Amino acid sequence: MSSEPEATVRHTPTGQRAERKRHAIVDAARDIFIRHGYEVGVDTIAAEAGVSKVTIYNHFGSKEALFIAVIVDALDEALDVTLTESKKHLVDSADPRAALLGTAAALVDGVTQPSVLALRNLVTGELRRFPELGAAWRERGPQRIAAAMRPVLRAMVKRGELRIPDMELALQQFFGLTLYPHFAVSSYGGAIEPRLARRLISQGVDMFLSYYRSAGSLSEE
Repeated sequence: MSSEPEATVRHTPTGQRAERKRHAIVDAARDIFIRHGYEVGVDTIAAEAGVSKVTIYNHFGSKEALFIAVIVDALDEALDVTLTESKKHLVDSADPRAALLGTAAALVDGVTQPSVLALRNLVTGELRRFPELGAAWRERGPQRIAAAMRPVLRAMVKRGELRIPDMELALQQFFGLTLYPHFAVSSYGGAIEPRLARRLISQGVDMFLSYYRSAGSLSEE
């Protein structure tokens, strides 16, 4: 599967110095992949990171594994704070609309960072050759977001605020109304203008609630 030969013997480095080198490699690789695409050579990444090619293979084993590490690092960096913020909106607000508006805004802010969108487009372009890149993206991105939202939406159902017979369908519809338009537009080099992004969130949440808000919750307003 590898596009470049792996080192014959891999000695995974450990310790603080090795960890600093690993971070330097991942940071350099992210920048180079975004600027030049996946076809860039490991020699170029090594030069940018200030390490040898052997050091990269000792840390990661292959260019594919390095790219997966870049994906994981970028999504963790973008989503760790985002998911904390979205959970806060979902848990702290007694108003389902306010909770979902805050959640959607936090998620959009996280996933529309230019580096995240650029990496997503790179992953999409390499899926046929390396399907494991898509698996890494789904695990660290969409699946983490869904896992954070699922229990809170269930709590809203239990409180009688929402009526959701199919949770997985509802999650996909919520993302489709608020997040996925950004992915579609970025795939051909565009970006959604901020005012339109805010309208997508507000009207997307309203459309979601128009279908899933329970009759009892509506009658109380």
